[in-house]
Amino acid sequence: MIPSTTASAAALELASAYQSPSLQSHSHRVFIWAAAYAREHDIAYDAELLFVAAMLHDIGLVTEFDNHTLSFEEAAGHIARVFATGAGWPAARRDRLAEVIVRHMWPEVDVTTDPEGHLISRAAALDIAGKNPDDFTPAFRAEVLAKHPRLNLVEEFLTCFKSQATRKPTSSAARAINSNLDSRMLTNPLDAN
Repeated sequence: MIPSTTASAAALELASAYQSPSLQSHSHRVFIWAAAYAREHDIAYDAELLFVAAMLHDIGLVTEFDNHTLSFEEAAGHIARVFATGAGWPAARRDRLAEVIVRHMWPEVDVTTDPEGHLISRAAALDIAGKNPDDFTPAFRAEVLAKHPRLNLVEEFLTCFKSQATRKPTSSAARAINSNLDSRMLTNPLDAN
C-alpha cells in the first residue's frame, strides 16, 4: 500500500530514524486505516500526500523536534514543510502537507474540502482514542495489528501528551488530556484484539 515515490520512501526513512517503534507502528496504522476507510467510502485522495502526512503527523512529539511553544502538530507541520521543500514539492503542496498534519488534531475535518485531512484525523482518532472502531471488521483490525502492533503506544503517547500539556497549557495536547484522553486510550478496543 505504500506509494512507490521518492518522497514516500524518504518520509518513511525520516520517521524510522526519529520515532520510537511504537510511534512508527502507529504512523503505519494511521496510513492503513485512512487508506482503507477511503476505499470503503469512495473518497478520492492523494496517496503520496496521505502517506507522508501519516509518517510525519506526530514527529513534533519526539525530543529532537519538540517545540517549546508550539503544539506538537503545528511543529510537525513546519517539519513536514521543510521535508517537502527538500523533496522538491511546490509551495502549494508543501502547504497542503502542513495543513493536513495540523488538522489531524481537529475534532472534525470536512471530507469535501480536505479529504486527506479528514482521513488522517479519523484514522488517528481510531488508533489513539478508539473512535469508530466499527469502521473496520474485527478480522481486518486484527490483521493490521498483527503486522503493526501497538507495543507500548498507550504509555508512551500519554507520557508525551502529559509533558506537552504541562509545558504548553493551551495546546491541543492539553485539551486532549483535560478531556480524559487517558481513559479513552486505556479503553481503546484496538487493545482488546
